[in-house]
Amino acid sequence: MSQKLLLDAAALDIILHRLACQLIENHDLFENTALIGLQPRGSFLLQRLTDILRKTYKIKNLETGLLDITFYRDDFRRNEEPLKANSTEINFLVENKRVVIVDDVLYTGRSIRAALTALQSFGRPKTIELLTLIDRRFSRHLPIQPDYNGRQVDAINNQKVKVLWKENDGEDAVYLLKNTDS
Repeated sequence: MSQKLLLDAAALDIILHRLACQLIENHDLFENTALIGLQPRGSFLLQRLTDILRKTYKIKNLETGLLDITFYRDDFRRNEEPLKANSTEINFLVENKRVVIVDDVLYTGRSIRAALTALQSFGRPKTIELLTLIDRRFSRHLPIQPDYNGRQVDAINNQKVKVLWKENDGEDAVYLLKNTDS
């Protein structure tokens, strides 16, 4: 498998700050707004954005949560091994809130569809927006598009986008992996 560096740590940091600024522009002081990261990989992006919003831009009243979509996916029964769910940590109702779903890579759109279904357990949001670090725009199976995205990547079927986070993977980087066995 070969890999190509798409974003290094410096480029990733710039994109995270741009995404934070876009959120600030569209959410006045984040009143009645909740940011919800999809488990597991969206949680790292959510934490980084939350840190930037709180420390750099002094946003105080920021509601955040984590959503596990394992059993809402349309393919969860297709695996040979039992799935291990992550935790959902939403300690508030999303009723009439402006919700921003946060995930690292938008690929087919199926994870986001599952998130929309799972989110209904916590109330009926006023609006739902989608923030992704990477948008694989030519791979969609469902008509789902991000409202905020860090970078669009044109990847074909035998390619994979891998987002690495320093706190989990030891480095901040985004790679395009290509399967050379084909």
